[in-house]
Amino acid sequence: MNITSREIKSFFYSQYFSDGLRISLGILLPSLIFNYFNKFDLGLTLSLGALCVSVVDIPGSVIHKRNAMAICNLCVFLVAVATGFARLNVFTLGAEIAIFAFLFSMLTVYGTRAAAVGTGSLLMMIFMIEKASAPSQVLGYSLIVTAGGIWYMIFTVLFFTIRPYRAAQQALGENILDVVKFLRIKADFYLADTDVDENYRKLVSQQIQVSQHQDLVRELLFKSRVMVRESTNASRVLVLTFIDLVDLYEQILATHYDYNEIRKRYSNTNLLNEIARVLQQMAHELENIGYAVLSNRRYNHSHDFNAELEHVKRKIDQISAVELSTSNLVLKKILINLRDLSQNIHNIFNYYNSRSSKTLLENTPDVEYSKFVTHQDYAPRIFFDNLSLSSSSFKHAFRVSLVCLVGFITAKIFALGHHSYWVLLTIIVILKPGFSLSKQRNYQRLIGTIAGGLIGILVLTLIPNTNIQFIFFIVFMLGTYSFTRLNYVVSVIFMTPYVLILFKFLGVGHLNLAEERIIDTIIGSTIAFIATYLIFPTWEFEQIQENLRDVIHANVNYLVKIAETITGRAVSTTDYKLARKDIYVKSANLSATFERMTSEPKSKQRKIKEIHKFVVLSHILSSYLANLASGLSEKNLHKTQPENLKLIRKSIAVLNDSTKKLGGQPVDFIVEKTNNAEQKKELSTDEALLKEQLGFVNKISYDIAKVTDNILS
Repeated sequence: MNITSREIKSFFYSQYFSDGLRISLGILLPSLIFNYFNKFDLGLTLSLGALCVSVVDIPGSVIHKRNAMAICNLCVFLVAVATGFARLNVFTLGAEIAIFAFLFSMLTVYGTRAAAVGTGSLLMMIFMIEKASAPSQVLGYSLIVTAGGIWYMIFTVLFFTIRPYRAAQQALGENILDVVKFLRIKADFYLADTDVDENYRKLVSQQIQVSQHQDLVRELLFKSRVMVRESTNASRVLVLTFIDLVDLYEQILATHYDYNEIRKRYSNTNLLNEIARVLQQMAHELENIGYAVLSNRRYNHSHDFNAELEHVKRKIDQISAVELSTSNLVLKKILINLRDLSQNIHNIFNYYNSRSSKTLLENTPDVEYSKFVTHQDYAPRIFFDNLSLSSSSFKHAFRVSLVCLVGFITAKIFALGHHSYWVLLTIIVILKPGFSLSKQRNYQRLIGTIAGGLIGILVLTLIPNTNIQFIFFIVFMLGTYSFTRLNYVVSVIFMTPYVLILFKFLGVGHLNLAEERIIDTIIGSTIAFIATYLIFPTWEFEQIQENLRDVIHANVNYLVKIAETITGRAVSTTDYKLARKDIYVKSANLSATFERMTSEPKSKQRKIKEIHKFVVLSHILSSYLANLASGLSEKNLHKTQPENLKLIRKSIAVLNDSTKKLGGQPVDFIVEKTNNAEQKKELSTDEALLKEQLGFVNKISYDIAKVTDNILS
């Protein structure tokens, strides 16, 4: 089976397609059922409510989904009633649009799911603007729309009740495939023809994807009472696989070294190509496991890497025998990392091997999983604390409010057709808190609408058969909701013909409708794009200092945990893993901010080269720390040499100083003075390697301090 066909199949097994199918069914079923009873208008109204509430159906705990959809249903009802009466007067409607756009956009202060509740509510407002209902009909219509939203909520909760593990399994499988891509990028560092700087760019970009999927899996696994408290094999397999996957990811990070240096030292051997080849084989093996998890099948064949690892060991021994005067500890450390990677892959395989999984699952350790997930605070004070110009959420909400009002006035003045609410719809969808996200969404919306409009016209013109058109309608609808999170431009390409065919079924002409939709989208996009420049523009350099500070603080905290272990203090595995997780999250946030920054106007890309250097250096530091931590659990290095403690204190002091310059709080590390006479005069192999690694950490710490000073200058 080639990679392309496998990737196509994996899409149909993925949570993207599964979510698209569920959302499409949840929206479409009321219309189909009531159409059978010749009450299509009633079914369509129910589907409209389901459509608004479906916006909240984003990945996460089913309990959080249910609560958010319940709140969204309440908001949909209130908005539908308010808009139904406000639309009777153009001035009250304009005032309502401005107020609701501001209030619901401010919900971003409570996170992604709350922001989705706001978006769903605004969609209801937009749809109600063009609904010509008499005052006596408003309440009844609002109740029917809300009933559609309640139907969707019940349908979704029932779906996840029947299949409680599937969403977590899909997210886990996709996370494994993300780690596979990360591992392949790491393998490329050992190849002589790889551009190191360009490969770092790829690595940083992929790290964002890995971190996002890890957060999703954590939420699905550790915020669900079913997963954490039930003792079924299925739940334990998922939890243990994810724990080992995160450990494996740390091992991949730990396989970081000065690649330019080792290329120079070992370019005359074939060892580095051999290491890259073994890493690619491990990636292939992990990929097979990932596809097995995604497709819910057992993987019964495991590749044994012992022969390849033994071959690498022999080559290292040969090099050591020839270069007696040169330290080859770095090669031995790489070999250790490769063995650890192999063991982690084997552990994950065993969970899906019917012959060995039962034994492994019998002694599952008790872990306080709730510590590994973030808990959103929904206190009202957060909303009111953000009602100031210093808040990016406030500026975003004000921008959305003003731009929606401008879009509404534009549509009224220029009479943009029977569906002028598409201007408002475009604005709501495009406007994001940051310039780069708005710019990207703007471009995707325009391209997708134009391409989708052409496809819709071709389908409706060349295929007059209503039954075939309905089949296309289903396909386009599935594509719309399957690609919403995966590829937005593809989603819009599917969405436009889906809408055009829908309106054709409702008796609206398709050719002039396509033209109207494209024109309205262009107008809405233009207004939104201008607004991102002129109305409280939010540039990434304004946020970057906080990201830099958080990354340094997370690295210092991890280094302190390592230092405490080295000096003989007891540090729990949970504390280690929490510190490690914090580094992953903060590093991914910094990388994402930097990527967004690169898409902003050149005049706004302040200190871009220095920030890129900081991103790379912070990744290198995290890798060195992971390298250090991976060996500590197996070696007794307590009461280490004074020079090693000196290196640790220097690194912590330098990084803490950079944190303070960025406006953060330092991490305390106090160590008791050691008696030098008690220390060994000669370093053991492990202590020599530890000293070398701490030297690397110290060097990178000073490099980060220097780059930080350049950024702040």
